Amino acid sequence: MNLYLRLLWTLLRCWRLPQMLLTDTLSRQLRVLPNDLDLNLHMNNGRYLTLIDLMLLEFFGRTGFAKAVLKNGWRPMSGGAIITYRRGLQPLERYTLHYRHAGSNSHWNFMHFEFVNQRGELCAAGYMKGAAVAKTGLVPSTETYASMGLRFEPMALPQAVVQWLEAEQAVVSGA
Repeated sequence: MNLYLRLLWTLLRCWRLPQMLLTDTLSRQLRVLPNDLDLNLHMNNGRYLTLIDLMLLEFFGRTGFAKAVLKNGWRPMSGGAIITYRRGLQPLERYTLHYRHAGSNSHWNFMHFEFVNQRGELCAAGYMKGAAVAKTGLVPSTETYASMGLRFEPMALPQAVVQWLEAEQAVVSGA
């Protein structure tokens, strides 16, 4: 039930808070709830990714991407994520989740995220990639940006993302 409440709260926040630019960082103060815990009594690794999805929804809503997707009949699609865990988040511990656009290529947008505890220590960080998908496949970034009233300009990707994409290609090629 808690995830539905978090989803509802996220959607309400999207409509209530001002619009954001793609270059803005979205930060949210959260707390580790009892149903976020795993058997080791710290936040479950899967919960990090669920919370990242909620941040993505808010980012989509506040940047105008969600409106563009609905208007054009596209679907938002996550293409993968890479995450590393440094410190466990403990029961009821407060933390901040930072979420920002880190770069784009012809079809994908890359988002960087960080989970930081109250002491300022990095607990987890990573990247995710997402795109708009039409019935014909991935929608080019030029088209998604234009639908949002923006001009697409490819950005240099962070070195970590470049290496992730290379590793991803090696995984897919070996399958």
